[in-house]
Amino acid sequence: MDEQLLDIANDQLENGDGTEEMYERRAITCPPGQQPIRLDKFIMGKVEGATRNKVQQAIEAGFVTVNGKRIKANYKVKPADEILIFSEDDPGNNEIVPEELELDIVYEDDQVLVINKPDGMVVHPGCGNYEGTLINGVAWHLQQQNPELDEKFLPRFGLVHRIDKNTSGLIVMAKTPEASVHLAKQFFDHTVKRKYIALVWGDVKEDSGTIRVNVGRHQRFRKIMDAYPDGEHGKDATTHYKVIERLGYVTLIECVLETGRTHQIRVHMKYLGHPLFNDDTYGGDRILKGTVFSKYKMFVEGCFAVCSRHALHAQTLGFVHPKTGEEMFFESKLPEDMEEVIDKWRRYAVNKNIIS
Repeated sequence: MDEQLLDIANDQLENGDGTEEMYERRAITCPPGQQPIRLDKFIMGKVEGATRNKVQQAIEAGFVTVNGKRIKANYKVKPADEILIFSEDDPGNNEIVPEELELDIVYEDDQVLVINKPDGMVVHPGCGNYEGTLINGVAWHLQQQNPELDEKFLPRFGLVHRIDKNTSGLIVMAKTPEASVHLAKQFFDHTVKRKYIALVWGDVKEDSGTIRVNVGRHQRFRKIMDAYPDGEHGKDATTHYKVIERLGYVTLIECVLETGRTHQIRVHMKYLGHPLFNDDTYGGDRILKGTVFSKYKMFVEGCFAVCSRHALHAQTLGFVHPKTGEEMFFESKLPEDMEEVIDKWRRYAVNKNIIS
């Protein structure tokens, strides 16, 4: 689908990380006195750079609705029609090569696929990451079910959100175009339930709170993101956080997302003054709290070795099943590296009488 048609910013970063949500939508209301012309022609006249072929493909796939319903390209628009164009953030033009990869499949039926992604795995091919991605593995998995499946097709409509390369946890994919649109609407309407567990530097002052600060590309360093509290740049972003356990120089928290922006939790926690532990992009890979003693330095370096990536895990995922309407809910336990580093900090804090 055409980038201008989708009206979406390209937030893909070179390390394979990307936006949490992969769909946005553009709303168009037909004005009074609108002449009855074909839907595809109407959209072409409203969206710069849109071609008839791409518009028709979008309509056929269900990415365009009129008054909340799927419609055909030859539908004649009329005054007050509400047209929604769902934008699919194309993972790229790279060919998807099926690869036999080990996938931790939590749930699967004919509509959706829920996977527990390990840290270190990129979600989809991109600059510097053309093989070994989650999408490569999913393409192979689905071809075993249906050898006639065009592997270029499913990953394009099946990926409705993504998580960072070094974030572990749950991700859902659609197996049909209809399921893709249904899930996309849920992400856009912020009804998908997502909770992350993170270990952050410092003693978070409040037991709970909400961060409402825009997130967008850094104005100087384009490969990272930044927080814009005045809203002059970026997109609106909201993160709710709650302290789970205070461990002296670090704090274990849970984060619930309303929006899904690139590196949202990582950027928001840095903005709050509490970067994620061992986050080498946002300054968490240095000793930010604690003593100056060499033994403490050795302890922290040992913690970095145990959890060699930013300490963030997508623990829960809840959504409405696109076909049955059933409330689906999944939970993933903390991976071993995070469990171990949390336990190390817990024992350190108790031994040093930092916490009771």
